Order: sequence, then structure tokens, then C-alpha cells
Amino acid sequence: MENNLIYLDTYVLQQDMRIRLPKSILANLNVEKGHTQFAIYFDNENNCLVLKIADDEKNNYGKN
Repeated sequence: MENNLIYLDTYVLQQDMRIRLPKSILANLNVEKGHTQFAIYFDNENNCLVLKIADDEKNNYGKN
């Protein structure tokens, strides 16, 4: 997995559990502020979180 990673930026986890995404996300992905949903996965083997653009048809709630 490490070979496919592109470092964008580092942000602090906010008190209310928010994480700010870098503005370069808008330039590199087909996303829209306030509308795009992300599916969040935990990779236990590499101890990392993975954000993927959610599939609108399935909404990815609780699905892998």
C-alpha cells in the first residue's frame, strides 16, 4: 500500500473529531465541498485510515 500513497499535508485532529482536508484534494479528485461523501476504512495491518469517495448508489454505510 505504501507505494501508492501520495503525501498531501498534515492536520491536527480537532476537539470535535474533525479533520481538515488539504485544498489539493479539490485539484486531485472529482469532489465538491459540501456534497461529496467519503467512505472511511481502517487498515489494521498498516495502522492507517483510508478515505474513498463513497459510491452514491450504495452509500457505503457499514459496507466494505
